[in-house]
Amino acid sequence: MSAHIISIKALDAEGRGVGYLSNEDGTPGKVVFVEDALPGETVRCEILKRKSKWELAKAVSLIHESAMRVRPACPSFGICGGCSMQHLEPAAQVAIKQRVLEDNLWHIGRVRPERILRPIHGPYWGYRFRARLSVNYVPKKGGILVGFREKQSRYIADMKQCPVLPAHISDMLVPLRELIGSLSIFRQIPQIEVAIGNDKNGIVTALLLRIMAPLTAADEQALKDFADKHHVQWWLQSKGPDTIKRFYPDENRLQYWLPEFDVEMPFKPGDFTQVNYRINQVLVSRAIRLLGIEVGHRVADLFCGLGNFSLPMARFAGELVGIEGSDTLTQRAREAAIRNGLQDKTRFETRNLFEMTETDWVALGAFDRVLIDPPRDGAASVCQSIAALDDEHRRFRPERIVYVSCNPSTLARDAGILTGSGHYRLMAAGVVNMFPHTSHVESMAVFERKD
Repeated sequence: MSAHIISIKALDAEGRGVGYLSNEDGTPGKVVFVEDALPGETVRCEILKRKSKWELAKAVSLIHESAMRVRPACPSFGICGGCSMQHLEPAAQVAIKQRVLEDNLWHIGRVRPERILRPIHGPYWGYRFRARLSVNYVPKKGGILVGFREKQSRYIADMKQCPVLPAHISDMLVPLRELIGSLSIFRQIPQIEVAIGNDKNGIVTALLLRIMAPLTAADEQALKDFADKHHVQWWLQSKGPDTIKRFYPDENRLQYWLPEFDVEMPFKPGDFTQVNYRINQVLVSRAIRLLGIEVGHRVADLFCGLGNFSLPMARFAGELVGIEGSDTLTQRAREAAIRNGLQDKTRFETRNLFEMTETDWVALGAFDRVLIDPPRDGAASVCQSIAALDDEHRRFRPERIVYVSCNPSTLARDAGILTGSGHYRLMAAGVVNMFPHTSHVESMAVFERKD
C-alpha cells in the first residue's frame, strides 16, 4: 500500500483523524480517515483501503504532534477494539464530543441550543461496571483468550489487563483464562458478561457465563471454588435471555443504588444498565433538575427500561407513567416500584413507542413533563406525534421534555422534528461522557414549549 503525508483537520465518529489528499492544483481532494491520528497533527500514513469517495489509512509516523496527544495507559491500545481515544487527553475527548453533538444538531436538525450544558464527565479509568467479554480457544496464543475483540476483527485481543475495567475485574482476566481452560466444555463457552452492582454495603460482582453444553460436576465445583476465591456470583445462560439464572452462591444482592433519591434498583446480569454507574447518578440527578418536576405534576418516562429514571422522578411527581416495549421490563419496573414503596405513584405500560401516533399520544392523557431515553434509533414517532398536535390538543403538548440520547444523529433528527413544528425551542444541550476513551457520544437536551 502507498504512503501519504496528511494534515489532520478533525476526528470522525469512530475516533479516526480526518484529512484530505491534495489535488494536482493544491485543492483538497478525497477524504482520508486515519487511524491513530489527532486534529492538528501532520502524519505519514499508509493507505489500507481505497473507495471511490474516501480512503482508510493508518498513521505510521508523526511529523507534527498534537499537544493533546498522551501516552495510552493500556498496552493493548491500538489492537483492542474496546477503546479508540486513549491517545487523546481526556478533557479534549469531551470537547470533541461536544463539537460532534453541536455539528449534528445543526447539520441534521438545523437547530442550535440556546445554552450549552456543562459536560458530565469522569472518572476516566475503572469505570466499566458492565462489559461483555468474548471467549475463544486459540492454541497458537497459548489456549483460552478472554477479552474484547480486536479492532474491526472477529479475533479476540490477547489482553492480560484492562484499565477501563475496575481493578478487580482487570486482575481477573488471566485467572478467568485458566478457569475456562480447565472446564470440560471450554470450546462451548463463547462469552462472559460482567455486571457489577453497588449498594449501601459495597459492590457485588456477577459473572454471566454463556454455556452451549451442560456443565459436569467437576465444572460446577471449579466455578464454585473460583467464586469463593474471587468473591463473585456466577450466573448461567444456556439459550435466550429467559434462561439466565443464578448458579452460585444462593445469596443475591445484585442491584445498584441511587443514594440521592434512596432508590435501589435490582437487576440481572443480562439486563441493560448504564455502564458507568457514577456518571449515571449525575445523569439522573441532572435530568430531574432540568425537568423541574413539581408536586402534582404528571410525568412520563418513555423507554423506561427497569425504571432508572422513573423511580427517582416518582419521588417528586404526583403521578409517574413509565412506558417500555418489553412486558418483562415493565413487570420488573413494577416490582422495583414496590420494593421502593412507590407503587401508589407509578404506573408502567408496555407499548411499541416506535409506532406511536398522535391518537395514541392523546389517549395517554396530558403530561406536564416528559423524559425520553431511547435506544440508538431515537424516538422519531414519539416526537412526530407530539409535534403534530394542533391547537385544539395543545394541552397534550408537555411543557418540558428532557431527551437523553446515545446517538447524536438521531437526537438531532428528533430535535429538528420538535423545533420544526414551531411548538418547541431547544433550551439547552450538552454531552455526557459515559464511555471515556471511546468515540461514543451520550448527550442530553432540554425542549421547552413555546406557548
